[in-house]
Amino acid sequence: MDTQTIVILDFGSQYTQLIARRIRELNVFSVVLPCTAPLTEIQALKPLGVILSGGPSSVYDADAPAADPRLLELGVPTLGICYGLHFIVHHLGGKVLSAPLREYGHAEVTIEDGATALFAGLPAKIQVWMSHGDEAQELPAGFHRTAVTSNALAGIANEERRIWAVQFHPEVHHTPLGPQLIRNFVFNICGAAGDWTPAHFIESTVSAIRAQVGAGHVICGLSGGVDSSVAAVLVHKAIGSQLTCIFVNNGVLRKNEFESVQKNLRDKLGLNIVAVDASERFLSKLAGVTDPETKRKRIGAEFIAVFDDEAARIAKETGGVDWLVQGTLYPDVIESSSVKGPSQTIKSHHNVGGLPEHMKLKLIEPLRDLFKDEVRRIGRDMGMPDDVLGRQPFPGPGLAVRILGEVTPERVALLQEADEIVVAEIRAAGLYNQIWQSFAVLLPVMSVGVMGDQRTYAYTCAVRAVQSEDGMTADWTPLPYEVLKSISSRIVNEVRGINRVVYDITSKPPGTIEWE
Repeated sequence: MDTQTIVILDFGSQYTQLIARRIRELNVFSVVLPCTAPLTEIQALKPLGVILSGGPSSVYDADAPAADPRLLELGVPTLGICYGLHFIVHHLGGKVLSAPLREYGHAEVTIEDGATALFAGLPAKIQVWMSHGDEAQELPAGFHRTAVTSNALAGIANEERRIWAVQFHPEVHHTPLGPQLIRNFVFNICGAAGDWTPAHFIESTVSAIRAQVGAGHVICGLSGGVDSSVAAVLVHKAIGSQLTCIFVNNGVLRKNEFESVQKNLRDKLGLNIVAVDASERFLSKLAGVTDPETKRKRIGAEFIAVFDDEAARIAKETGGVDWLVQGTLYPDVIESSSVKGPSQTIKSHHNVGGLPEHMKLKLIEPLRDLFKDEVRRIGRDMGMPDDVLGRQPFPGPGLAVRILGEVTPERVALLQEADEIVVAEIRAAGLYNQIWQSFAVLLPVMSVGVMGDQRTYAYTCAVRAVQSEDGMTADWTPLPYEVLKSISSRIVNEVRGINRVVYDITSKPPGTIEWE
């Protein structure tokens, strides 16, 4: 079954990914391309429709994003949003000028009588989110006004050319009826079937991986997190024993994690896992190191060394390794090619990035078209357990960046115990799935305490819990007092070596989620 696609051209809007997500929520596949994408690349996708995103530029700027105006001649339904409206007007012979009264924030839009199918089912007045400093002063031939605010034009259309545009942002939650407008465009105008489901994705991806790999052998670096686990299960579903997963204990995993990940993925899901306990190798490399960046680099370099050793051994046993699975997600792909920052490097999965050149492995990235919530949906459809799919993000360098100062076996053991208590109490309160990340941090701060009749001098533990959608920004979570009380009480009573617990109430920015 061919996948129906809506193409979104990114002109630099902070909301571009949100447009893609709104369409995906309708079970219709969407792909984001930079606005500079060649016309042939857009045509090769055989799009049902094209959406032109907003953006911070003005169309008359010398450095305005350079899209090919011929995309307006493709004949497929096209929807311009904010800057996209200006692009349409400017390149089809109309006039865009700096507006005398700029509109940012909430506004009320009045839909014109006899407006097009884009506004079908919407009331005469709707609340929207505006963000523009320019306006269309003259419309191109054949276009007519479809919506207005008290200050400016809010919508235009030329049904004969199959082009629609709005000055506001229907994709943001500040435009409550925006999803209906997008639904109208996707279904009523583009004619999408809405059949891009997890089952469809799994079926087509499994088929593609089989064709791609053939008789070759594949390796995957498991972290135990959601992305690598789902990627591994998906590839295993396609090629079975041709996949070998490598799971490395770097000495800074959470308590019992080395065993629990194997139990979940090998025993419950049948993955072929090579588990390597290299904790002593890693901890020896971290001895005496206090600088956070040095910690990260040493862990990364040692991971590569261990992974290389195991890959070479597997290659001897299997007659060669041809492919490497990476858990790249769609936001990584978008960020690497966006007009907002045209980096050429896809974000590497976990610590596998930068593998030795001599390995020359070809990549399999089965999740590169998915957002995080879609990855979890795919995992659920494949029967993966919730304790894998619902796991909070965990940093690649593990507890090493949650131990301030030198990482020693003794400090790792202290933090593992404290961290387990934090997670257990948050789970017991029914809050784990509502929080982006929650964990303990071991501080290099000793303080005086009293336990029984004895004076103590021990470490301080910080507790961190944050709420976020993507990790780019985060707010600290106001945990209930009774939860904080039970966490503190258990840590100081059960973890010998910690006698003080503090709670981090810093948001990101100005702070970061992790302490290092």
